[in-house]
Amino acid sequence: MKFHILTLFPEMILGGLNLSILGKAAENNIISINAVDIREYSREKHRKVDDYPYGGGAGMLMQAQPVYDAHRVVTGGRPVRTIYVTPQGEPFTQMKAEELAGEEELVLLCGHYEGIDERVLEEIVTDYISIGDYVLTGGELPAMVMVDAISRLIPGVLGNDISSEEESFHNDLLEYPHYSRPECWHGKKVPEVLLSGNHRKVAAWRLEQSLRRTEERRPDLYARYQAKEALVRQLSREKRNHIHMMESLSRGYAEILYVSQAVYIKSLKSEKDIKKREQSENIEVLLYDRRNKICMVSARDIVSEEDLGHFLPESTEYIISSQTLAEQKQYQRYLTCSIMLYTQKVSLPLKYKEIRLLSPADLPLLECFGAEFSCGIHWEKQSNVHGESAGNYIWDRMEKGALYGVFAEGKLAGVAGIHKGGGMGLLYVDTPYRRQGIAMSLVAYVVNRILEKGWTPYGYVPAENTAAEKLLEGLGFYTASKKVDIYIKLQKILANEI
Repeated sequence: MKFHILTLFPEMILGGLNLSILGKAAENNIISINAVDIREYSREKHRKVDDYPYGGGAGMLMQAQPVYDAHRVVTGGRPVRTIYVTPQGEPFTQMKAEELAGEEELVLLCGHYEGIDERVLEEIVTDYISIGDYVLTGGELPAMVMVDAISRLIPGVLGNDISSEEESFHNDLLEYPHYSRPECWHGKKVPEVLLSGNHRKVAAWRLEQSLRRTEERRPDLYARYQAKEALVRQLSREKRNHIHMMESLSRGYAEILYVSQAVYIKSLKSEKDIKKREQSENIEVLLYDRRNKICMVSARDIVSEEDLGHFLPESTEYIISSQTLAEQKQYQRYLTCSIMLYTQKVSLPLKYKEIRLLSPADLPLLECFGAEFSCGIHWEKQSNVHGESAGNYIWDRMEKGALYGVFAEGKLAGVAGIHKGGGMGLLYVDTPYRRQGIAMSLVAYVVNRILEKGWTPYGYVPAENTAAEKLLEGLGFYTASKKVDIYIKLQKILANEI
């Protein structure tokens, strides 16, 4: 990830970000921090970058020209996502950090004085973001906060092997309290449950503490958590058909865009829109996984483009719908799949136990695999079905700690993993090792990893892939009664990315 920070005080940026964890990440070329001095692009004799605002008023305003020239030099005219840090922007959240962590390059523009000439903002800025409802002397501190929050989500920065696919931001809950040695300090003892060694009881205690702390300190987050939990309970009435939506909510991936009868409504423009949506039953539930740009729709009737248009984020790249969508201008149906899920809480036995997490360093081991290796959002024996090259997608899954390999005779015999969005898949066994139970061991291993997190394993299986269905059924998976359609954005197809 490359960060370009346009500022009047580059020393402040570098002094704050070139230390500790981020400094090590920069040394290891995992991230790069380029602090660009806007004054270097002033055409004034004394490097002046400010002037009085038209119409009068207190203070000075940063001029458009030096900001524009600095941006042009950094981007080379390329369309790079550019953030202006301002109290007038949308709130910076963990979800926003996850979204931005998916970019390869970011420009952050730090304002000063009374702000920046509006004309250059209109030309170069893509996002207006605020870290809080207060005013600071400049944009450097907010920019550093954002860089820190985004960077820790980039694989390798924290220096551990925690899978970001298996981690959430506590699902809108504040973190539970932590304790270390000694067991007793100032007369205060570590809670007995943390010394018990019972992982299930520890997990239950931590959830209880998170709930209590969130309710007391952040009632706004607690209300959002309750809304999600209420929807999960509602969806659980048809658990098999809605497991992908339930898991996305429970794992903290999805936000609720719409629920019929206005259980939770977001991004409506007027009261007229609200009434129209309350009266409509064309869309029952609409969720959005912003991290993976996946929209999930549960509906009774055919969903029109107008219905989706009220809520569908522009960044959406995939739609997974339980009901056929009317002809869309931007999206094309790609596959029809069954949803299969494992509802038991018992771990599965492994015949082959030499299975481990793969990393990008293992990519050469995959070269022996054929073109039928699955690379999609779903379980599919084709290459390049995800909207990005097969190599890029596999690299992403390995970087995110979501791809596992089984070894036989010292060689990589097969792989399986977790797709973007949380579904199981990416199953492939090399030809010489087939019909030996390796595929079953791989799937069982992934199931067990998901169960360790307290989640429900599930996956999408294309209608024609009977072999995958039989394999999963043999392991105790159930098949949902309703199928889902997967739609993909036409822009990705036209770009020959499929």
